[in-house]
Amino acid sequence: MISLTYSGSTLQLPDRLIWTDEYAWSPVASEVRWGTSGALHVHVGTRQAGRPITLDGRNSAAWITRAQCDQLNAWAALPGAAFDLVLRGSARSVLFLEFQADPIWRLLDGEHTADLQYLPFFRFMEV
Repeated sequence: MISLTYSGSTLQLPDRLIWTDEYAWSPVASEVRWGTSGALHVHVGTRQAGRPITLDGRNSAAWITRAQCDQLNAWAALPGAAFDLVLRGSARSVLFLEFQADPIWRLLDGEHTADLQYLPFFRFMEV
């Protein structure tokens, strides 16, 4: 199960969330330049942080409740707050970059309940 924890409160997220950019990041950073003599200079280093983590449930039926959406929306509004994300069995410290959720059913304003189902989309950055 995927989980997100902040200040002792944990939300369980559906396993059906797809990590869309899992292999789009490398811990190795390199820069190539040519010197004035024409020599090639290659600088290589290891990134310490900054890995993007995008979790998308819109096409995989990873449903969450409106109550969870309310909690996640409140957490996403905390500037600079670090969260513990457990994903693929590893705990990661992340910052919220974006949270979106689309309702599965289009209902009238008065028909919304805490159990209404939503399709979530998350963007985090590992710190």
